[in-house]
Amino acid sequence: MAERTKQYDPAVIEAKWQDYWKQHKTFKAVDCDRSREKLYVLDMFPYPSGAGLHVGHPEGYTASDIWCRYKRMKGYNVLHTMGWDAFGLPAEQYAVKTGTHPAVTTAKNITVFRRQLEAFGFSFDWDREINTTDPGYYKWTQWIFSQLYKQGLAYQSEQPVNWCPELGTVLANEEVINGRSEVGNYPVIRKPVRQWVLKITEYAEKLLEGIDGLDWPEGTKEMQRNWIGKSTGAEVDFAVAGRDERIRVYTTRPDTLFGATYMVLAPEHPLVAKLVSSERKDAVMAYVEASRSKSDLDRTELNKNKSGEFTGAYAINPVNGQQIPIWISDYVLISYGTGAIMAVPAHDTRDFEFASKFGLPIVCILKPSEKDCAAAGVALDDVLAGRACWTGDGTLFQSANSEVALDGLAVDDAKKRISDWLEGKGIGKATVNYRLRDWLFSRQRYWGEPFPLAHMADGSVKLVDDSQLPVLLPEMDDYKPTPDGEPPLARAKDWLNYRDPATGQTGKRETNTMPQWAGSCWYYLRYIDPHNDQAAWDPEKEKYWMPVDLYVGGAEHAVLHLLYSRFWHKVLYDLGYVSHPEPWKRLIHQGMILGISYKDGRGALVPNDLVDNRDGKYFHKETGEELTMLPAKMSKSLKNVVNPDEIVKRYGADSFRLYEMFMGPLREVKPWNTEGVEGVYRFLFRFWKMIIDAEHGGLCAEIGDEPMDRDGERLLHQTIKKVSEDIDNLSYNTAISQLMIAVNEFGRAPKRNRRAMETMVLLISPLAPHIAEELWQRLGHDTTLAYEPWPQCDEAKLKVDSVEIVVQINGKPRVRMAVPAEADQAAMCELALANAEVQAQIAGKTVVKTIAVPGRLINVVVK
Repeated sequence: MAERTKQYDPAVIEAKWQDYWKQHKTFKAVDCDRSREKLYVLDMFPYPSGAGLHVGHPEGYTASDIWCRYKRMKGYNVLHTMGWDAFGLPAEQYAVKTGTHPAVTTAKNITVFRRQLEAFGFSFDWDREINTTDPGYYKWTQWIFSQLYKQGLAYQSEQPVNWCPELGTVLANEEVINGRSEVGNYPVIRKPVRQWVLKITEYAEKLLEGIDGLDWPEGTKEMQRNWIGKSTGAEVDFAVAGRDERIRVYTTRPDTLFGATYMVLAPEHPLVAKLVSSERKDAVMAYVEASRSKSDLDRTELNKNKSGEFTGAYAINPVNGQQIPIWISDYVLISYGTGAIMAVPAHDTRDFEFASKFGLPIVCILKPSEKDCAAAGVALDDVLAGRACWTGDGTLFQSANSEVALDGLAVDDAKKRISDWLEGKGIGKATVNYRLRDWLFSRQRYWGEPFPLAHMADGSVKLVDDSQLPVLLPEMDDYKPTPDGEPPLARAKDWLNYRDPATGQTGKRETNTMPQWAGSCWYYLRYIDPHNDQAAWDPEKEKYWMPVDLYVGGAEHAVLHLLYSRFWHKVLYDLGYVSHPEPWKRLIHQGMILGISYKDGRGALVPNDLVDNRDGKYFHKETGEELTMLPAKMSKSLKNVVNPDEIVKRYGADSFRLYEMFMGPLREVKPWNTEGVEGVYRFLFRFWKMIIDAEHGGLCAEIGDEPMDRDGERLLHQTIKKVSEDIDNLSYNTAISQLMIAVNEFGRAPKRNRRAMETMVLLISPLAPHIAEELWQRLGHDTTLAYEPWPQCDEAKLKVDSVEIVVQINGKPRVRMAVPAEADQAAMCELALANAEVQAQIAGKTVVKTIAVPGRLINVVVK
């Protein structure tokens, strides 16, 4: 141990205790310890980018660490660990630009991240550290893929995808922004590419059913429901006039079939090229090409200006025999339903906008009540005349033919009747559909997990035997796709050639790699048994630790990561490899921490180090110009990224931890202000001085074993109760506020009880562990406080002998007086009327009545 400091010196103290925790493996979790209740707390593990952490990243890690430290002191066996989601496009792009192998870059970045996380004093069990790029890890990612493949949940398909020619790879929808790649800002088009696809749709209903039982934010649960997008409707076949083809549509409103006045195909629909007339071919194909550069989001939610082209062909509405024109438009997606819709512009907003723009018929067949129209601010005459779109409830009319009549029916009854009729005619049927699409699971890049697959000479696909795993990523110097668009692995000629050891047959390995999602889908399971080279995890350890009790991470992963992981987990559950149907019991999203950007009068960004703060206003240090302060998401482009290394170096990790938790409620968005760290640093300095004599470095002379007075006992137990309840509720900001109140009181007390000071140290230890460990040692303890029992509140000590109340005369405050804390209303009134000051106020008047609010006030009504 280092020499003891007299003053509070975070740099010395924090290095000392971080070294102690590492040497003693203080936070090592014990597998299958049945003597204690287990607690598995998980952080969403980071992608180790070259930029390192900024001050927003550690917020969730700090919150979970406080919870873990608190629960250890409450007697739990806590599993809390860290790893790296290290495959992916950014490292590969850096390698392409610099010639540095992605493995080298990744290892370097991980070293930086690990150092930063260790500097915060997080209580991870570092012996369980994982890395998705480690062959010992991705061996089991490949094994899980093999299980999916064996169950028929992985297949090859030509899929329209987001293709970036510059990056030479498929991108997920979330990796495309306004038709350009998130990495590099390159143009992205839609084109068919051979892909490996996971059949997540097979689990749509199970994924949907499991949501209700989760202790997750309601907003996140609703996002998952919407992404799965279950709907009940009907499939309907439309014949094409003068041709043999039929167009199948899926609609949630088969009751409105009589109002269908045109059809729309997605630009990618395979029938477009067959149906387009020679006169319309050039315009239609140009539109198809233009649509390739738009993302699904651009084409739907962001599409405010409908566009399209008429194909020159017509379909036949099966309920009335009318010919309706067939258009193409990018507001219809090939990935949803059948990629074709029947357009009912009178009763669908998007169809109404399209029909209005292109002059297509709008036929109302659903009559709302005048009351509903008035509530919606729409004139009934406009609805009936097709001048306004009505998407609400109503009664069917103009919806009858010789075989089926819907007139007079409500919507639900009409849906059933028309669905039965369609099925009887053999041209449709009631069906359930999901917005969820199968998961495109391959990427045309190098830095990812190789598939355990080979394409054999006879045309079959061979799954590599488990005994041959891992299929190692080959060493390569050139990571770019080949000129003909093949993935980089196609260049690895020796690696590419495969011979089946069982049959001697030859083939070529799969050259696509898995997406970054693969490693993050199951990492929580590998933490349970990270060094097992015989299995992905030990079944007994899995039964002990799972499910994860608390999962902490950003809301940006609310849908895809969480949904993909749940899918893999449910497959593993059905196969008997895991013991619980859901991976995470409770989920918390920490709020974003915003950086501060400063702009001058021309709107130019001003670097933070050129900003001078004077009296709450901000000025340019060189020009003196007053600046505008704008909180925004931290990014290099906004010049508002704050490096946590600088904060820790200046104020210490404990100050950093306290400030991030003191900024406001954990789940809310909060702006970063470095000046605020100074305040919590001063608080920690006061905490230190409450116990340590700054001149000699020993305990303060005021600390002794004399019993505490009742006020001191009450304050101590109030603090125990408040801090305990607040940490339980993850309300760390109010827990810190209570500690500040207590330190202010105890710090100026002429005598301080040693037991009370020890209790205060234990109470602050989950929040500021380094200073707490040091003070615990200075108070005479030889071992870490990490497993000391958490202080218990004695409710009897919270009681007060008397309380001060206000006595009002005719509703106006006149007298303050003390009454016994246990006094009831009658006793309070009796004491008030006997008080000399009150008697003087009501002298010569008649008391009409008295009203008492126990513990607060009495109102004496006189006349």
